[in-house]
Amino acid sequence: MSHQDDVKAIITAIGGAANVKSLTHCATRLRFELKDAGKVDQASLDSNKIVLGAVPQSGDRYQVVIGGQVASVYDEIMHLPEMSGLGAGTVADDDGEMSDAELKAAKRQQGVRGKVAWLDNFFEYLADSFRPILGVLLGASIIIALVNLFISIGVIANDEANTGLMFIKAIWKGVFYFLPIMVAYNASKKLKVDPWLGGSIMAMLMTPQFAALSDAKTWGDAVKCVENTTLGTQDCTATVFGLPMQLSDYSGNVFVPLMMAAVLALVYHGLKKIIPDSVQLVFLPFFSMIIVGALTAFLIGPLGVWVGNGLGVVLAWMNGHAPFVFAIAIPLLYPFLVPLGLHWPLNALMLMNIQSMGYDFIQGPMGTWNFACFGATAGVLFLSIRDKDDQMRQTSIGALAAGLLGGVSEPSLYGIHLRYKLIYSRMLVGCGVGGVVIAVLGWLFPSTIASGQTVHGVTTTAFAFTSLLTIPVFDQMWVYAVSIAAAFITSMVLIITFDYRTPEQKAEVKARVAAKVNAGKAASAPAVESAPAPAAAPAAAPAEPAAPTTEVVAPVDGHVVSLDDAGDPVFASRALGEGVGIQPAASTVKAPVSGVLQTVAETGHAFGLKTDDGVEVLVHVGIDTVKMNGEGFAVAVAKGDRVNAGDTLVTVDFDKVKAAGYSTTTLMTVLNTAMLKAVTPKTGVDVKAGDEVIAIEK
Repeated sequence: MSHQDDVKAIITAIGGAANVKSLTHCATRLRFELKDAGKVDQASLDSNKIVLGAVPQSGDRYQVVIGGQVASVYDEIMHLPEMSGLGAGTVADDDGEMSDAELKAAKRQQGVRGKVAWLDNFFEYLADSFRPILGVLLGASIIIALVNLFISIGVIANDEANTGLMFIKAIWKGVFYFLPIMVAYNASKKLKVDPWLGGSIMAMLMTPQFAALSDAKTWGDAVKCVENTTLGTQDCTATVFGLPMQLSDYSGNVFVPLMMAAVLALVYHGLKKIIPDSVQLVFLPFFSMIIVGALTAFLIGPLGVWVGNGLGVVLAWMNGHAPFVFAIAIPLLYPFLVPLGLHWPLNALMLMNIQSMGYDFIQGPMGTWNFACFGATAGVLFLSIRDKDDQMRQTSIGALAAGLLGGVSEPSLYGIHLRYKLIYSRMLVGCGVGGVVIAVLGWLFPSTIASGQTVHGVTTTAFAFTSLLTIPVFDQMWVYAVSIAAAFITSMVLIITFDYRTPEQKAEVKARVAAKVNAGKAASAPAVESAPAPAAAPAAAPAEPAAPTTEVVAPVDGHVVSLDDAGDPVFASRALGEGVGIQPAASTVKAPVSGVLQTVAETGHAFGLKTDDGVEVLVHVGIDTVKMNGEGFAVAVAKGDRVNAGDTLVTVDFDKVKAAGYSTTTLMTVLNTAMLKAVTPKTGVDVKAGDEVIAIEK
């Protein structure tokens, strides 16, 4: 299909335009609210070239992961004739109960996301308060990195009198200084409150007039200030209207706007019920600003600062007293937090640490997880090039570029890692290695922050997306660089060495690549046949032509059933070719054709054979039996062996398979069915090993 056809196919698979109540998008995902989620064709979405994954959500909501081109795909969908009925006015705001759920890994959601509505809403509130400003945060972090790099190599003088440097600092400091206003705007919008109202209330706490209240020389006894030795800051309290008001620097703070917006929503929607519609334009913002502005200045603001500082101090204590545990735990937790959207509180803490303490110590260990993730993607890219898998090569190149240059892990996670269950076991080792390296080196070579305090671990004074471009923002830059390199290389080497696919997945790739190659050969065949014969050459005995394969025999005694009735949706979809299922009545599984063993699973549950004339057959013993780790399977052959039809492949204790709770049905398919004229299964009969069960016509 063309790109436009793929776009149209998304709407068809989602149940058609008539099934769509609303559609919006975020950074990487289309977010549908449907009339009936039961009409969704999940298999069609999974096979769509521009879809990285599709995840059902609570109610009739559906999330379709697209990646970086989501905005353009959204625009194309909205311009489809069948979608014209929705119109811009009925497209929902980004306020659904959607989550960053792991693609095809619903078990990770169980007990965490999707069952507890208030917990889902809380994390989605955090996520949607930050998502719209990720771009400016990324841009600012790159500016910081480049400035630090140019200072370190002497291109720019680190001099307060350098007007050029001051101007560049103003560019990125503007993002972080006024971050509370941006967060307040997004959080208010998420809660269906006038976002400008939320931004204005937060801006009140950042005016010169509010800052001037802490000037004891001006206000005398009305203002009292004390030193906070823990954070190295000054805390002032002013008497306003006879009440004490704690004065704080709210620049860069994210907890206060998040709390303020929640209170504002309660007040705003409450007032909306009692103020007549005709005067809401004036009095709704008036009363909201007075009430919530006062509550924020006297109560919410100080409480938000206290909560943020408290959490920062607790983590700082852990980093100082248990740095090894902290540095290793962070990268090992992040691979599970990010797909579920549970990492947003930690991101907020990073920003709070910078605002309250002047530095952050979480981003260093977090960077080792990111680069372990990117290393796994690099390993996938290497294998895709080796295996000539164009589809995965394109996916991994895009994901790796987004990661290394932008620090964005979603294309890797949704496009690759969550589709292949073996990747996490390799990637987590890389996370652990990176964590150990940064823990050891961070302890041996502590950094000194601006206040002169010695801090164990890698620190930074800026919120930075952990990419190659932002390495210069970290203190003890070489420690950070060595740590992320260790994580990256470990994951990449493990993926290359042990692969990331099951034998079935590798067989599917091989069949797809072979089909493409054979199609290319077929297209060029006429030109080859019409070419003149070469000049006289020494006579040579012609090679013995391979005997044509006309049948595939039963590998085991038993009853033959259709793939539709075998109990495995992947095989039933014919993604691995046409074939049969056999309910075994004997323990010995034999070769169904003569040929060479291309694949022999270590667990003994799967075998791939190729005949001399190119027919590829997969024998899969039982369903989900890979989880038995070879227990009960006595393999009699090895990869590369030549076998004859009827030779023993494996002896299986099927009673043990049943006791473990797995189906014993043995599945057999012709992988390159698409390249053959006909593949006809014979089902509904009892057979002995060696009886024909699939007829082949080439």
